[in-house]
Amino acid sequence: MNNTLDIQGNLALIKTLLAKHQSPETLAHDQARVELQTVVNQVATGPMARILEDLSDDDRQIVWQLVPDAKKEEILLEVEDSVRVELLFEVAPEIRITKIRFFDLHEGRLRQIPIETRADLAQAKPIWVDLVSPEDEQLAWASEIFGVELPDPRDLTDLETSARFYVEENGEIHLHSDFLLDREDESRNVMVAFILSGGTLFSVRNEELPVFRLQRLRARAQSGYVSEAKDVLLDLYAADVEYSANALEDVYSELETVGKQVYGTDMTDQESANVLASIAEEEDLNGRIRRNVRDTRRALSFLMRGKFLSEAQHEDVREILRDIESLDGHTAFLFNKINFLMDAIVGFVNINQNKVIKQLTIISIIFMPLNFLAGVGGMSEYTMMTHGIPWTVSYSLFTLGMVLVGWITFICLRYFGNKKMKSTPAAIRRAL
Repeated sequence: MNNTLDIQGNLALIKTLLAKHQSPETLAHDQARVELQTVVNQVATGPMARILEDLSDDDRQIVWQLVPDAKKEEILLEVEDSVRVELLFEVAPEIRITKIRFFDLHEGRLRQIPIETRADLAQAKPIWVDLVSPEDEQLAWASEIFGVELPDPRDLTDLETSARFYVEENGEIHLHSDFLLDREDESRNVMVAFILSGGTLFSVRNEELPVFRLQRLRARAQSGYVSEAKDVLLDLYAADVEYSANALEDVYSELETVGKQVYGTDMTDQESANVLASIAEEEDLNGRIRRNVRDTRRALSFLMRGKFLSEAQHEDVREILRDIESLDGHTAFLFNKINFLMDAIVGFVNINQNKVIKQLTIISIIFMPLNFLAGVGGMSEYTMMTHGIPWTVSYSLFTLGMVLVGWITFICLRYFGNKKMKSTPAAIRRAL
């Protein structure tokens, strides 16, 4: 009870300071930021996780920026999955990214080793070396220390299949795999190079990925989660499959929203264009997910065929392959659903065009007899027939007759059109 009261009290205080913090750059703004930083530093990781869950998206981002780096990963382990995903995606680009990270096993957990000198590295026994956008000097330094030829991440694109999975003569295992990066503004596959050499896993890539960050959090929190470099590699592939599954759920949700819009009401051409653009984005993401999991399947099959894994690791791979098999079915279903929705939207566009053509047809039918009468009225025979009648009277009567003929034509078209609509099924009538 006291813990709950403390959380509520700190939450109320943080919201009050955030309200002051939103004011323009004044002395009160700066003072509120200082006080907010003090409160954030004092709150423990568990209560801070609950506070972050209760804050709005914008306020959560402000508070998260003030959380000390040493506490961030512990808090990420405590918060709900949806909040964790938001913090990982939105804030990760703003966090300072270390170019090279070294990890070893300590009491059954993955631990990052602080490396500042060659002497520190000589004493360490890392099982995982993670390089993110390394510079040429850093690549050369790491290659010299470990005796491994590390690829430049800028040269990892457009590799042939035969060059993506192979074994060097010295026993080094090389794998180049796609990992999904799904953000609100863009989705793409990022190539990652893995090298297994002497009990150490090397990973090289151009940018930070949520899958790698989540894997580090899990391995640090759970004892016995990994025991060697190959476990780290397999868990990264498993996390990528899980991440792809979460992205597929987002595709499901988006298509469900689009489906309600398509089935619920008539759509204008502009609305149809907007929905088609949304569906195209989801189709692109679904295709990237399918390509990503198929690439993961090839990598795991290569490891199994090469007999590089233990029996327990073989069982882990089979579990991952079963998950991939289920995702293949989901992606195929989504492709069919996307095609159906696109056909439905194209149908709406055709119906709208048919409505315009129908209106033009009605207008042309109404004016057809009027054009004939107008042609007759312009002939000399008509003036001869009305020679004894003043032209103002004759042409007024003629105009009145044309209006009467047009009105009778319109009434006839409307009568036969309504009679035909009554015999049409209700679903088609709504569409028309």
